[in-house]
Amino acid sequence: MSEPQLQSVQHNQDVAPGDEGEVRVASRVWGYVAGLALSLLLTATSFFIAGTDLVWQPSIPVALGVLAIAQMGVQLVFFLHLTTGPDNTNNVLALAFGTLIVVLVVGGSIWIMGHLNANMMPTEHLMRMMR
Repeated sequence: MSEPQLQSVQHNQDVAPGDEGEVRVASRVWGYVAGLALSLLLTATSFFIAGTDLVWQPSIPVALGVLAIAQMGVQLVFFLHLTTGPDNTNNVLALAFGTLIVVLVVGGSIWIMGHLNANMMPTEHLMRMMR
């Protein structure tokens, strides 16, 4: 293979749907339509699992979590065009940093609220102090 052909093949290995570059509008729209169809399917499946008795009841939260992660993957690939290609390194790092910040804020808030609840004065002592 010649050098330009090799670069073209390497460039097309990790391209998100709808982000193919200089292609027809119809093929780019197809990526968005496929993403929309997958998103709708995952959303409908989530509602079906939450409202049916066909699924073992203790497994419903796990199934909804798996479907939520799949939904995030569809959104990232089809609509945000996030791939593992070398040109998306900054996007992946920004996503990882944002995820870290959200985990720290939510986890820290839960930790603080748990400690506040454990160290709170019992209600009967508080009522005696107010008399």
